[in-house]
Amino acid sequence: MNPNDKISVLPDGGAGAMADVEAVMKKYDRESNVRLWEGPPKLVIRVLMAAFSVYCIYTTLTFRGLREITLTAFLGMILIIGYLNYPARKRDVRPNYMPWYDVLIMLAGSASLFYYTFHAAKIVRQSTAITKQPLMVAMAVIAILALMELCRRSVGVPILFVVGALLIYTFSTTRFQKALYDMYYAKTGIMNTPVDVCAKYIVVFIIFGAFLERTGISNFFIQLANSVAGASAGGPAKVAVISSALCGMVSGSSVGNTVTTGSVTIPMMKRTGYKGEFAGAVEAAASTGGQIMPPIMGAAAFLMAEYMGVSYAKVALTAILPAVLYFTGIYIAVHLEARKLGLKGIPKDQLPKFRVLAKKIYLLLPLVVLVWLVSTSTRSMAYSAAIAILVTIAVGVLNGFFYPEEKLTFAKAVDALEAGARGTITVAVACAMAGIVAGCITSTGLASRLITAIVSVSGGKPMIALVLTMLCCIVLGMGVPTTANYCIMAATCAPILINPAIGIPTVAAHFFVFYFGIVADITPPVALAAYAGSAIAKAPPMKTAFNATRLAIAAFIVPYIFALNPAMLLVDVSGVSGAFGAAVIVVTSLIGLFGVAASLNGYLYRPIPPALRVLLAAGGLGMMIPGALTDVIGLAVVGGTVFFQRSGAKKPAQS
Repeated sequence: MNPNDKISVLPDGGAGAMADVEAVMKKYDRESNVRLWEGPPKLVIRVLMAAFSVYCIYTTLTFRGLREITLTAFLGMILIIGYLNYPARKRDVRPNYMPWYDVLIMLAGSASLFYYTFHAAKIVRQSTAITKQPLMVAMAVIAILALMELCRRSVGVPILFVVGALLIYTFSTTRFQKALYDMYYAKTGIMNTPVDVCAKYIVVFIIFGAFLERTGISNFFIQLANSVAGASAGGPAKVAVISSALCGMVSGSSVGNTVTTGSVTIPMMKRTGYKGEFAGAVEAAASTGGQIMPPIMGAAAFLMAEYMGVSYAKVALTAILPAVLYFTGIYIAVHLEARKLGLKGIPKDQLPKFRVLAKKIYLLLPLVVLVWLVSTSTRSMAYSAAIAILVTIAVGVLNGFFYPEEKLTFAKAVDALEAGARGTITVAVACAMAGIVAGCITSTGLASRLITAIVSVSGGKPMIALVLTMLCCIVLGMGVPTTANYCIMAATCAPILINPAIGIPTVAAHFFVFYFGIVADITPPVALAAYAGSAIAKAPPMKTAFNATRLAIAAFIVPYIFALNPAMLLVDVSGVSGAFGAAVIVVTSLIGLFGVAASLNGYLYRPIPPALRVLLAAGGLGMMIPGALTDVIGLAVVGGTVFFQRSGAKKPAQS
């Protein structure tokens, strides 16, 4: 989402004092630390970036030649627009200023990639012999270093620690020429699946998301959430949960969604009576969850389909039940907190009327068209996204006839193309780094050694292997964007679980590592989304991060459920008995989540004594563990606790 877009949710357009969105984004999101261009240079760069977006749409629809040609050209242009946007340091942000060394790196790096573009057929034919030529070796090294430096500027340092360590290991254990060939010239490194999927699919979906924002759909989501939940107890927090789930699936950025949506919802939550650290945590947890919300899933759904070799429709369908459990868990925690504090909702006369919003339901048409085209395999994913962009433009123009202030003008369309290009930079370089990670693991055979080590430590017991894999995912996922995050997890952690010694089904393994890679954004110590929420809420960062982890407890439990019982993912579910089994898992998991959330909150109808909180948590977890016996015991414990609490709360009222 665009950090400069102001979103109003109340009829008068006022959402209280708006937080300084841009300042928070610059502090916690490297994507916002961009150069300052003014006058003619700004116009030139604006046109250049819009042209890049148009080029990407055109090539994904028409090009049928060597993939090395499109991928190297794509990365070469990414280097140009990347260095034009991102300075080496924050203090380099001065109007129309770009130091000579940035120009040199930009030209050298892009020239190396473009040379590959124009000589791709010859380079492919020469195979490993290409690394015997000093010039080709130099260009490969320059291109890799230029991409790594751009990654440092736009994405951050954490991912580079992983990449750097793996490169050192690779070059110290493998012959230099072979390692360099694998990293740059072959399809096992930078040109691996992540960049391929980014150039073919993700870039078009990023542009699509940028157009959606300019048609007012983000504002529509927030207004819709206000209409549905704003008047209930602690309404603003429930609005944050619903709106962030809807906006986050399109935005593809936990931090970006936290800041833009949170600039409205967090002040509203604080005015309602929530503490600052709780308000920031609600927004961070919900915004992070937007990345697992089908059908878009922050564009990761398309990568998952490619990696697992299944249809996009299956990925979207598989993600539904876990996402429902995740957001239900947060919603329950928010409701219990509101009950504990005695909070009320927003007065109904200040909320948007549903009958008024219903007249704008046509704003959802682009999403409906996209999902229908992709899920029915009517067109390819890229072609479907291109059609959806055209539908978005048509809807934006139509919307302007009824609401002139929301009209999609030519300037807004150029803004969308420019924003799409800028959003692609971070994803593309992060995917390139993910490709290097995968290349290092493949080239050195590190994956098999890692699998052997974890299988050995776990003794072949799935639960121990799942815990160890979870820790790996959280560490590797810190500060990494959604799409690159999944690429790294799919290359490093998923094979551990798929190994026959552990025996987790492929789909369950990929979803498991994806979930724990994503929650790194709200897990201390590198909880960027939570820290961004704390900045808006003006609350202690670490307290906000721990609150966010508590609220998102479902994300730490649900993956274990579907890993041990894949029926939740609708894997191998057929017939009435299979559907019934999946329904039972969802119902028992929801009751279990309620028990765990109530235990962590410490309040139901009245404060819960410490001993009873422990018992309630155990009962809730019991219902989430597959098995009839644990379900019965858990239900007895949770149900008995609720009955005991309710009865105790009624007695003082009666007396």
